[in-house]
Amino acid sequence: MSTDVKLYPLAASQRFFYSTWEKSQDKHLLNIGTSLTLESDVDFDVLKQSIQEAYNHCECLRVRLTKTDDGQVMQYVVDKETQEISFFEFSHWKQEDADNEMKKWTSVPFERFDSPLSRIVMISMPGGFKGMYMLVDHMIMDAQGIFLFFKDVIEVYCSKKYGTPYPKPLKSFIQALEKDLKYMNNSKAFQRDKEYWYNVIKESEPLYTDVTGEKSLDRERAKYNNPNLRAVNTLDTGNASDILSFHLEPNPSDVLIKFCMQHNISMTCLLLTALRTYLQKVNDNQPDISICNAVSRRATLLEKFSGGSRIQFFPCRTVVQTNETFLDACRKIQANQNQVFRHADYDIYDFFEARKKYYNLDEGQTYEPISLTYQPLVLRSSDVPDIRYKSGWYCNGIASQNLYLTVTHDSLDDGLDFTFEYRTEKYNFNDLEKIYYFVTRILFEGVNHPDETIAEVIANT
Repeated sequence: MSTDVKLYPLAASQRFFYSTWEKSQDKHLLNIGTSLTLESDVDFDVLKQSIQEAYNHCECLRVRLTKTDDGQVMQYVVDKETQEISFFEFSHWKQEDADNEMKKWTSVPFERFDSPLSRIVMISMPGGFKGMYMLVDHMIMDAQGIFLFFKDVIEVYCSKKYGTPYPKPLKSFIQALEKDLKYMNNSKAFQRDKEYWYNVIKESEPLYTDVTGEKSLDRERAKYNNPNLRAVNTLDTGNASDILSFHLEPNPSDVLIKFCMQHNISMTCLLLTALRTYLQKVNDNQPDISICNAVSRRATLLEKFSGGSRIQFFPCRTVVQTNETFLDACRKIQANQNQVFRHADYDIYDFFEARKKYYNLDEGQTYEPISLTYQPLVLRSSDVPDIRYKSGWYCNGIASQNLYLTVTHDSLDDGLDFTFEYRTEKYNFNDLEKIYYFVTRILFEGVNHPDETIAEVIANT
């Protein structure tokens, strides 16, 4: 590291990820492996040039972490990315074998300090799809940051190959970071958000409701000899993980989208309603349900187009009685999320530490059995040719939580993909198939009969 580079502290979301990484023995925990491939005869020389240019557009991909003499973790941006972009030929492999190889790539840890936190390999895949695999550390990019970078690469490529307009410049990651750091420096907005979240903590203690039913909480209560215990240790098993996806076809997916438009409900809130109703169903109609929901924190143009890792996971706790309607539950979730969005810049690491202290929780004890992310992004633009593409996500083999559901729009048919990352010692295929089966049944029962009570939705599914 040059002595004249400007150092910046970590932002709130980065601080949370770094703490998770520091506590883990598995140093590839924050690795995200993805791919983008086109059904096209890709010119790999032009693609390589396009990736290099996109690297130079994207400040967050040129971030390096460093430790100061007094042990503080800081970050800086290098002027240019110089690492080699290699090529791998998968076209004669079986698809499953190619995917497994990229899973292996995804499990290789980065050198944490003063070293690149990303790696790109151009790939030629079975079935004629060609493009790139990307490995990136979650401290510098989240899913929306990755999507933004992929979109920039494709637009640069198409401008060179087909003469389409060159993409507009990305926004500055450093400017977005400076804005976040100013907020974190005990600003009035920070103080308001802290007051809000501390009031949430003090309001009342949540209750853990597992996706497999009441047995997890029962075991925890027996272990601590405390029949009133409301939290469960979700880190008491091995953290080896895998990914399992289920596909919902385009027509039924469109039914959900139309319901959201008709009732002015976001897809995230609809999915949260179905998930919480499922948890209520398998936990003896328990009305007090908590789920962690991902908040992208990309409201402004600067936040949307500067990349980086802005995502934070906040608890979504709702109490819905069985005599309330499905639409009532959707509205309750939406009201909850509207409040969360207003205070989503707050340091989530501080929130969880404060909650742990307030309720005297042991390390690993929590109230949320599952986390949800909904990603509405699709890689389409009027400025590039209409080329079919595939996106891939590759498990790094380690999970920091028991169960994480990501719902995305399928790139080939516009259906919805439900992708579970799960700890293999905790859950199995049958568990996840059951969750997907009942969540989708609840979704369509609720969407088709929004005035049914939760009791009726549960009985009819």
